[in-house]
Amino acid sequence: MGEEIRLESAADLSLTDFLRMRGLPVAAVGAVTAQAIWRQGDIGAEELADAVAAFHCVPRASRDAVVDLPALTKGLSRRFLQETFLYPVRTAEGALVLTADPTQAEPIEAVRLALDERAALAVLSFEEIADLLTRDDTADHPLHGEVDLDGATDVGLFDDIETLQDLARGAPVVRAIDDLFTRALDAGATDIHIETAREELRIRFRIDGLLRLQQNMPRGMAPAVISRVKILAGLDIAERRLPQDGRTTIRVGSVEADLRVAVMPTLYGETAVLRILVQDAQILNFGRIGIAGRDRAALEAMLAEPHGVIIVTGPTGSGKTTTLATAISLLNDPARKIVTVEDPVEYQIPGIHQTQVKPAIGLTFASALRSFLRHDPDVIMVGEMRDRETASIGIQAALTGHLVLTTLHTNSACDAVVRLADMGIEPFLIASALRGVLGQRLVRRLCARCRISDERGAGLLREICARRGIAPPERLHLHAPVGCPSCGGTGYRGRVGLFEALPVDGAVRDLVRREPDPMRILEAARAGGMTTMLEDGIGKAAEGLISLEEVMRVAA
Repeated sequence: MGEEIRLESAADLSLTDFLRMRGLPVAAVGAVTAQAIWRQGDIGAEELADAVAAFHCVPRASRDAVVDLPALTKGLSRRFLQETFLYPVRTAEGALVLTADPTQAEPIEAVRLALDERAALAVLSFEEIADLLTRDDTADHPLHGEVDLDGATDVGLFDDIETLQDLARGAPVVRAIDDLFTRALDAGATDIHIETAREELRIRFRIDGLLRLQQNMPRGMAPAVISRVKILAGLDIAERRLPQDGRTTIRVGSVEADLRVAVMPTLYGETAVLRILVQDAQILNFGRIGIAGRDRAALEAMLAEPHGVIIVTGPTGSGKTTTLATAISLLNDPARKIVTVEDPVEYQIPGIHQTQVKPAIGLTFASALRSFLRHDPDVIMVGEMRDRETASIGIQAALTGHLVLTTLHTNSACDAVVRLADMGIEPFLIASALRGVLGQRLVRRLCARCRISDERGAGLLREICARRGIAPPERLHLHAPVGCPSCGGTGYRGRVGLFEALPVDGAVRDLVRREPDPMRILEAARAGGMTTMLEDGIGKAAEGLISLEEVMRVAA
């Protein structure tokens, strides 16, 4: 094994340049450390270790060859070794320091001084060294075990809670979680999935509605990582048999975000999902979320009504809460008292009285809504009408002079009327109270940097319009996705809404009162000028904002 830290090659080019020469994907630019490149997750740990060894002319060690060698970690700071990714072992030829980054001259020299001999140097991957250190921790402290199918735990699973707390508060885990938050916010992720599998701890981000794998960590890191998340969310790290929910606030640079944390026990350990809610006042704007033209005019006319019910409808994850928050912020002025009951409060809006439901103590949507009526409100926002009681109180509030905004889970605006009837609300009450329904979906927006013109899509668009009885747009500027570093190679960056606004007036109100059939209501609404989500999507595709493929995936 070589004894010197050889950096001659680094004088000619950077590690990132060397990696690109080997055909490996690197988003970073300039003299970036090997650890920073590993944290980005663009390159596998094994590939990175091979390249680092070649770049610095240091031997590449095999984990299988060193895993059973005696560790020389006694007397060395465990935290120091975890932070620097160093692992000294004894070989037949003498001491050997395993490192993931040979440029750490001072830490490596410190280990050599502690060993009191000129130890040789070899490269292992970051994940391999983390796994070796975790094995030592497991040998010293029995923190790891398996969860059986009945939910019981084997003897020795996390018996030493203080040790687990120390691991969760240690610099490597804290830095890993902070780095995770930074990367998630930079990527525009809405959720972070931390999943314990049989062989590894998997990290995935939900970006633009789809999950993307970000990084695999050694499975042994799962207890400390999950515990760190629990500590941040104020959860019990000793409880691993039951689901837990919590929340916290994080700040990355100038960006502040709320995190909703849900932890669930699974076969191989606990899994955590972190919902990211960025506190960005600019989001609360109809133009930014994609409502324009006739739909925006129709929604603004509904909001101008002094009383009645306005429903925003769509499946889970379609942006209903953002639309409601935008509507509430536009109605917010000193002349009105606005109260909300939500689960949870996702957008904190100054000047509005917001309440979060707590079913465990009896604070439900229905009980909160009933209490609100005694507080002299002008506008009431109910996060969701989940049952007949909530729907009935909301309808009565609208009939007694309040403007009520709420959401329902239905596939289209017209289906909302039928859903209320299914809840047991009389059709004549629906017709009297309902002012309008806004149906919506979210689709991925084309990346403006790499999209290309899609000439062949014009024929397909006209065929779709002919089949659905829709007049095609006069001007077609169709584009298709390509993929670039800016959009992570997907061809899409960000999302925009598809909408259909259904005002309940005239012929539509008569149909609701007599026979709430969604097809007949749709026919009457379209005769009155309503455009469907499919038509809105085709219009946005014709403008080059979204791809025709996305329209058909979501709104067909």
